[in-house]
Amino acid sequence: MGGLSIKAGIVGGAGYTGGELLRLLLNHPNVEITFVHSNSQAGKPVHDTHTDLLGDTDLYFTDALQEEVDVLFLCVGHGAARKFLESEQLPASIKIIDLSQDFRWNESLKEAVVKGCDREFVYGLPELQRESIKQAQNIANPGCFATAIQLALLPLAQQNLLTEEVHVSGITGSTGAGQSLSATSHYSWRSGNISNYKVLNHQHLHEIRRTLQGMQNSELPSINFVPYRGPFTRGILCTSYTRCSLSQEEAEELYNSYYNSHPFVSISKSTPDLKQVVNTNKCLLHLQKEGDYLVVSSMIDNLLKGASGQAVQNMNLLFGLEEQAGLRLKASAF
Repeated sequence: MGGLSIKAGIVGGAGYTGGELLRLLLNHPNVEITFVHSNSQAGKPVHDTHTDLLGDTDLYFTDALQEEVDVLFLCVGHGAARKFLESEQLPASIKIIDLSQDFRWNESLKEAVVKGCDREFVYGLPELQRESIKQAQNIANPGCFATAIQLALLPLAQQNLLTEEVHVSGITGSTGAGQSLSATSHYSWRSGNISNYKVLNHQHLHEIRRTLQGMQNSELPSINFVPYRGPFTRGILCTSYTRCSLSQEEAEELYNSYYNSHPFVSISKSTPDLKQVVNTNKCLLHLQKEGDYLVVSSMIDNLLKGASGQAVQNMNLLFGLEEQAGLRLKASAF
């Protein structure tokens, strides 16, 4: 890694993903946080909002945009990232990593980049296109459910093995809904409760289908996704299953081969649990053959591998750093 020092700015630093980025970047060996932008918290200490950072930083939120940065993370809501880039004339030299869905997908399944605001965005799933990310200037960070589901299915798509309908169920913690309170994120509603939402029409299906169809030579079958709101704060567990001709041993060999060079994805022989990935940038996969069906369980932390951790992973690749720099994190475990 040498002595490379990256100057980073965060826009939308008061939310969950902005807070996670702060925690990661404050401890990254190659990063200096130049500013943290927030219209609602401008002038206040960062640790007033992210109280766990008391003693870790003296940064203040600002509503002024500073252009003396190497990379700018956009942690704003969907639709707001595009508006921000349209309203700000940022130097082309600044690398952008957008954590919203504004530049994640387009209608052309084979197109490598998404164009917008005079910039081209590369889809930032390292386990899909690490080399393209290394050469990019702007990154569209994948969605959380999209990350978990794609990592479960990429090896099958690469071998044109997604020939039958795919069924996916997934449950996510309340932080996936953002920091603003709503009826379905309020503690008294969420605790001890569970519900499904956006059944078969979740927005992440766009990027999932675009990716998998781009890998397969044959037509992609239907992907049926039922998401659930879980009574916990963070983490995602998805179970995907489809008819597949591979045996258990063949499936394990395929997945181990595909992810052999990807440091954050591990294949678990035993059934994993969510606490193994919470507070980490890991994805754990578990394979199980039941009759004609291959069942793939995938789990990630929605705020890390599903958002801010993956954004830092992409930053590392953009600047030629070790992919795991600043991301060797401890799971909660118990």
